[in-house]
Amino acid sequence: MGHGDSGGHPGEREQLVRYSVRMLDDGLATGSAGNMSIRAGDQVLITPSGIAYRDLRRADICVIGLQGETEGGPDELAPVPSSETPMHLAVYAATGARAVVHTHSPEVIALSSVYDELPAIHYAIVSLGGPVRVADYTRFGSDYLARVAVAAMDGRTAAILRNHGAVCYGSTLAEAYERALLLEWLARVHRLAWSLAGCGGRPEPRVLTEAELAEVSAEMGRIHYGQTPGRGASE
Repeated sequence: MGHGDSGGHPGEREQLVRYSVRMLDDGLATGSAGNMSIRAGDQVLITPSGIAYRDLRRADICVIGLQGETEGGPDELAPVPSSETPMHLAVYAATGARAVVHTHSPEVIALSSVYDELPAIHYAIVSLGGPVRVADYTRFGSDYLARVAVAAMDGRTAAILRNHGAVCYGSTLAEAYERALLLEWLARVHRLAWSLAGCGGRPEPRVLTEAELAEVSAEMGRIHYGQTPGRGASE
């Protein structure tokens, strides 16, 4: 096991390269900002630090253990795992995640600078576990950021990082990524709702109650919302 070892996990490597480019195309990050990972048994494949996504190759994907360890001696030419590795590992340790996506999406960052929570502006937020909390600001790459991110994720599959971005997890990379897209869309809807507040006689946007969200969750479970028969969760 080591950085840049392209001999193992070809499917996971290909997914990480493909979704990294998609993250740029979808406007969830710029350059080499943000990061993502996949857990494969007792190993984690994670995007490297400082390599622009459009230049990323499968051999650039880093492989580490669940404690962040690598095998073999240091290699100055090998890619370095993302600076947010502590946060990814903390999410894996605290949840049943199989993939983690960290974005620098603009709507979410803007919201994080003003609000302490993204409320239930639309029922789709139940896919994230409910209203999404904003974790206190702390420096990127720090162990403290990993702790506050996991704390904000309690009972959720996403957390917003103040003045920074967001982190989402899922049972697959596709699921984690779709949650990141959903979170950005919800943040945009929230901003648009506030821009209209007062125009129609309502001083602020209406948000869904806990009872209404519980009703949505129950119905989604009943009809297996978001799943294709015989295939499990859709991508």
